[in-house]
Amino acid sequence: MILRPFPPNVRFDGCSLITGFHGIGATGYWTVKYLIQRLMPERVVVFDSDLIAPISSTFQGRLVTPYEVFRKGSLAILKVEAPPYKDSDVEFFRAIGEWIIQSGFKEAALVGGLDSNLRYDDSTYRIAYTSSYKPIGELAEAKVLEDDHIIVGPVAILLNYFEARGYPAFAILAYASTERMDPRATATAVSVLSRHYGFEVDVSTLLRGAEIIESELQKAQAKASKAGESIYT
Repeated sequence: MILRPFPPNVRFDGCSLITGFHGIGATGYWTVKYLIQRLMPERVVVFDSDLIAPISSTFQGRLVTPYEVFRKGSLAILKVEAPPYKDSDVEFFRAIGEWIIQSGFKEAALVGGLDSNLRYDDSTYRIAYTSSYKPIGELAEAKVLEDDHIIVGPVAILLNYFEARGYPAFAILAYASTERMDPRATATAVSVLSRHYGFEVDVSTLLRGAEIIESELQKAQAKASKAGESIYT
């Protein structure tokens, strides 16, 4: 089997699933990590697979495995610590997609980053969704990803698979830096999800982190500019 959940046959009927991955600005990955830290859900499923990288770590005295599902009420969160082996990602994430469908989730929310260089207005994110999903609430008013802009990686694999299977899913794509971790993009995604699903999560820590990073970058740029002027004058 490509994917082995433990314990097997756990049901999530009526639940919504949130997940995100390493990518632009590390937006999806840190959105998931932040939600788990703040909501403190219970770990309910651990995955094993021949395609998962052989890594583990600890957090607060507990072993952390590469792929885990957490649950709090009607909300579940799939945490991905590392990508599967190279050239196995399509097969692996299709298996993840099928597990999501078969486990009874009513919908899946995927989080990713979107190159901030593509932004032409003051909005902070775009959405994309399958034909089987009908946006509601804030998402009904959100701007859809423009034509011909390409989604890549696990978010694309899952969206494609869910579209083929007629399953309701959407992606929140927060504008993010392509050159570094972007806490501001993470704050955007967390805020949208909190409003959509009706939970409260303080994002002030993320925004402070973004301000610190942006301030340091401005200082570095100013210093580099000053050094350049001294060379040519």
